[in-house]
Amino acid sequence: VQLVESGGGLVQTGGSLRLTCAASGFTFDDAAIGWFRQAPGKEREVVSCFSTHSGPIYYEDAVKGRFTFSSNNTENTAYLQMTNLKPEDSGIYYCAADTFGVPPVKYYTDMGSAAFKVWGQGTQVTVSS
Repeated sequence: VQLVESGGGLVQTGGSLRLTCAASGFTFDDAAIGWFRQAPGKEREVVSCFSTHSGPIYYEDAVKGRFTFSSNNTENTAYLQMTNLKPEDSGIYYCAADTFGVPPVKYYTDMGSAAFKVWGQGTQVTVSS
């Protein structure tokens, strides 16, 4: 089971990036996928989260209306489209997954990073002011 992120980079305030999370070893048919951000000196926090068996996609309040989670279940790939980027969006972004018999998304937003079993290596996003 493996996750590989890509798509990070340096952009100016107001710019856009699309992060990609390519998964192998499991399918999105029964999985929860989360995007996390870790800024220097801060804890890893969930930015967006989706669970196969439940409902709406979760977004952190600070990114609502600017970030969009999507996935291609055929290719087992998840995306995080980030627009109107701000300096406070900077950090290392991680893709994470939980697999097989996943609970609803609220479990993951309540538990945070501890709920996810598989992690990617991270991709750096830097937004300059």
